[in-house]
Amino acid sequence: MCPFSLQPVLENDAIRLLPLQPSDFDALYFVAADPKIWEQHPNQDRWQRAVFTTFFAGAMQSEGAFKVVDKATGATLGSTRLYDYNPQDNSILIGYTFYGTGSWGKGINRAAKALLLDYVFQFVETVRFHIGAGNVRSQIAIQRLGAIKVAEQEVTYYGELPKLNFVYELTKQTWAAHAK
Repeated sequence: MCPFSLQPVLENDAIRLLPLQPSDFDALYFVAADPKIWEQHPNQDRWQRAVFTTFFAGAMQSEGAFKVVDKATGATLGSTRLYDYNPQDNSILIGYTFYGTGSWGKGINRAAKALLLDYVFQFVETVRFHIGAGNVRSQIAIQRLGAIKVAEQEVTYYGELPKLNFVYELTKQTWAAHAK
C-alpha cells in the first residue's frame, strides 16, 4: 500500500482530482464567481473575489485541496478538500466542495467523492463531512452516498465567522456496502 497523502492525484474515466496550486486561482475563481453556487452554503458571499481569495488561501494552507478537472476538456469544474486527518480517531474529513452549475446533476460530485472515499478508506475507518445547516442540496447528496447525520457543530472556516454545520459520517463498512 502506498503511504497516505492528503493530495494524491486521483482519476477515473471522466474526472481528475489534482492537488490545488497557487496558479489555479484564476480558473477556480472563474467557476466560483457565480452567486448561485453559494446560495445554500454557510458563506453565501464566496462568489465575491475578495471573499474567495480568503477561501483559496485557506485551501492552499490546508495542503489537502484539489481542483476537479474534466478529463475530456481540461476544464476546471470545481474543488474539494481532505482535512483534519486524525490517526488516533482513524478518521478524516472531506469538504469545502463546490462545482460550477454546469456540473450539477451530471454525477461529478458523486464521482469525485467516490475517488476520495475509495482512496481514504485504505487508511481510515471513518469519514466525516461538515455541511452547512441550510445546505439542503449537499445534505441530500451526502446521504445518497450512505452518510448519516451524527452531530451539529459551529465551524469556523479559514478567515470567516463561525457557522452552524451538520456533521455527517460514513464508515468504511457502510461505504463498501453502499458502493456496490
